[in-house]
Amino acid sequence: MTNSIQSVHVIGGGLAGSEAAWQIAEAGVPVTLHEMRPHRKTDAHQTDGLAELVCSNSFRSDDSDQNAVGLIHHEMRRLRSLIMRCADANQVPAGGALAVDRDGFSAAVTAALEAHPLIEVVRKEVEIASSIDCDIKIVATGPLTSAALATEIAGYTGDEGLAFFDAIAPIVHRESIDMNVAWFQSRYDKVGPGGSGADYINCPMTREQYEAFVDALLAGEKTSFKEWEGTPYFDGCLPVEVMAERGRETLRHGPMKPMGLTNAHNPTVKPYAVVQLRQDNALGSLYNMVGFQTKLKHAEQKRVFRMIPGLEGAEFARLGGLHRNTYINSPRLLDPLLRLKADPRIRFAGQITGCEGYVESAAIGLVVGRIAAAERLGAAFSPPPPTTALGALIGHLTGGHIETIDAGPRSFQPMNVNFGLFPPLTEAVTSPEGRRLRGADKAAARKRALTARAKRDLEAWIANPGRS
Repeated sequence: MTNSIQSVHVIGGGLAGSEAAWQIAEAGVPVTLHEMRPHRKTDAHQTDGLAELVCSNSFRSDDSDQNAVGLIHHEMRRLRSLIMRCADANQVPAGGALAVDRDGFSAAVTAALEAHPLIEVVRKEVEIASSIDCDIKIVATGPLTSAALATEIAGYTGDEGLAFFDAIAPIVHRESIDMNVAWFQSRYDKVGPGGSGADYINCPMTREQYEAFVDALLAGEKTSFKEWEGTPYFDGCLPVEVMAERGRETLRHGPMKPMGLTNAHNPTVKPYAVVQLRQDNALGSLYNMVGFQTKLKHAEQKRVFRMIPGLEGAEFARLGGLHRNTYINSPRLLDPLLRLKADPRIRFAGQITGCEGYVESAAIGLVVGRIAAAERLGAAFSPPPPTTALGALIGHLTGGHIETIDAGPRSFQPMNVNFGLFPPLTEAVTSPEGRRLRGADKAAARKRALTARAKRDLEAWIANPGRS
């Protein structure tokens, strides 16, 4: 049967493209997955592996009852996501988060895709039009889309596209961290998947040390913007020195906040600020500096980051860096099935649509892959309901953004999945005894109600994905 079915072409072997290809093939439809590496490199990738993680190794919260990211984890697992399967198989301790051994994760995704009998992986750069003779094409080239392909996309969209900078955090060799100064602890001792409640390395700062560190960040020599000058950052991944520029207290109320942490070496003295490092590989030999994305030049990174107590002798496995991200104005350009309005043969998936984050990128790839497979098989298909995390994210990309005259044509910005994208609850949130709730209790109950509704609605949709 499959021999008579025309292949769907997926351009881009990142998380979205990999997930899309897997979902299509699992539905019984052949796939050609195009990945330009190793023949053409990017500024951020370091390997030839599919689904390589170029920034953090964290998939963020795995709490499906209280967190929108954890909920989308749950939904993807229920839909047999390859990305989630490989993440679960390669997790490393990270408190309440799901973090992975990045090399093991990429290797697992690559092996699964290359072994699938209905997937052909083609290693070369392609053009959407002239290189692929196919009526269903999924563009999942991500934020590191090549210049040539970005130009071609602009020709289809009639829009020059939107771009912002994304910054990468340094990775430190565990053995070079001074544990006579630093200590292991998760914030509020929270235990997460594969974790113990003591999963982060914490480096404390006094007020004087913090002030000197901020001064050094602000004065350090930065990477030049060159032709990208004026391109906006995504607020969820600001370089640490850009955060410092927003106010001297910004960092200690952000990635360096001391709340929920007690210095094991001096428990009676509360740190003024704390730098956290998260395990980055299964061996526990590498640790990622949490929230320390940076555009500092490499020599400056070594000098400034070694001012952090406990990191005076730090050896870096990878220094931070800066790369450009590209995404399209999805609410204006895409229909509810993520097809290009100007040419419905072309679909978009992943971060190029304006979703932000590993999980969100893979999630959009999952849904677009299922849509493409259903169309190829002549089956009815409707996107997940807007009450689910998947549906809420798709709704934002295809119509949830409000563009005002004052904001201008480029006001659409990348978005992580969050409860603000979900339709409001139709019933008041109360305690199990029917008592009215206030403050934090009300907020927690609302999150539980939203996730419970999402899980119920997802199960109903799984049973009948073709309903309108």
